[in-house]
Amino acid sequence: MSKPFLAGLLAASLAAFLPAPAPAQLLGGTGASAGPIDGIVAVVDEDVILRSELEQAVANVRLQYQGRENQLPPEDVLRRQVLERLVLLRLQVARAEGSGIRIGDTELNQTIQGIAQRSGGTVEQLRASIEAQGLSFEDYRRSVREELQIRRLQQRVVQSRVVVSESEIDQLLAQRDFDSTEYRLANILVALPDGATPEQVAIAEQKIRGIRSLIERGEMDFRAAAIRYSDDRNALEGGDLGWRELSSIPPRFAEIIQSLQPGQYTEPLRGPSGFQMVQLVEKRQAGAQTITEYQADHLMIAVNDLVGEETARRRIEELRARILAGEDFAKLAREFSNDTFSRNRGGRLDWFAEGSFGPAIAAQLSALADGQLSEPFRTEAGWHLLRRVASRQQDVSEENRRDRARQIIGERKAQDEFERFLRQLRADAYVESRLGA
Repeated sequence: MSKPFLAGLLAASLAAFLPAPAPAQLLGGTGASAGPIDGIVAVVDEDVILRSELEQAVANVRLQYQGRENQLPPEDVLRRQVLERLVLLRLQVARAEGSGIRIGDTELNQTIQGIAQRSGGTVEQLRASIEAQGLSFEDYRRSVREELQIRRLQQRVVQSRVVVSESEIDQLLAQRDFDSTEYRLANILVALPDGATPEQVAIAEQKIRGIRSLIERGEMDFRAAAIRYSDDRNALEGGDLGWRELSSIPPRFAEIIQSLQPGQYTEPLRGPSGFQMVQLVEKRQAGAQTITEYQADHLMIAVNDLVGEETARRRIEELRARILAGEDFAKLAREFSNDTFSRNRGGRLDWFAEGSFGPAIAAQLSALADGQLSEPFRTEAGWHLLRRVASRQQDVSEENRRDRARQIIGERKAQDEFERFLRQLRADAYVESRLGA
């Protein structure tokens, strides 16, 4: 499997593969705090889900829908949906741990720091926000750790099962509308078990046609119907599937969706998971396929057993002062930088794509002007200085187009494979619900 395809999977939205919103946002982790006396609402293999976990998860869903409570399904349906998510989460985490997937504190701390930065704050502000909602920051950390484990499990599953051939890429690139129109979709699923009986198929078909009739009569819109009736894991998001290119939509739906106007939806169609209706929410023309590339000068002082945090920070600040005073960046990089990749070139990083060296470098570069020197900044490796030399918009080459096509095909296959994996994981598990108890 190629690196571009794996990179695409790493960047892919979890909505296509995992319960959404992410467990850290919705479910509060599999180890939520419980009082001294707590009931059991489900047994999952050799584990249990406590009533306090379910109550916290349901409360979090209601918090997300504050002011829009009428969009939520009836209480018993909501609790069943949320419990099923908890069950799937528990099964995936157990499988990940059983497969030796571990997330260290360093990776966890970096992820939480990234979450805080993307929301425009610090980790301390993130903690305060979570605790202000009556939630435990330790439970939040546990949830993020589990989400990372599930991502790693997803990658491991699809790596072993998904293969994209060059002929498939050629066929996709030959499509007239490749790289042109993007479609935002939503879906409603009435699920069927593997090996469904004719009676189960008939009941499911009757149910989805009944749902369609409710929408057609104006008794509820598509989003509300998805929240209330869909069996898919994105039900509580109104069935939202996000933006898709036509080439990433299953072929049997793609032709129909092209004929729809925003707001319209398909007839019920039988798929691998059951009966499904797909709505075209909106569509747009994809932007020009260009990427930002940079030239930059880089200098790093590593933090390690020999050079501590304060020593490294002091050295990088001294070097910055010397550069600002007129000393040659390249000379100082060759003498002092611990970045073996660029040191012998005087710190020069020649033309590279924006995210090639990770999000911290990308964030610094995007904030600088050409010729500007950054403030010292910290990553896991140590303290850094960057000077942005130049930037340019580069047209996507044929190689990049093929990589993108490979990613689209791979993500489509990966979604199918991971859905199949989840169904099998759920079918093989012992799950006893005690919601009615």
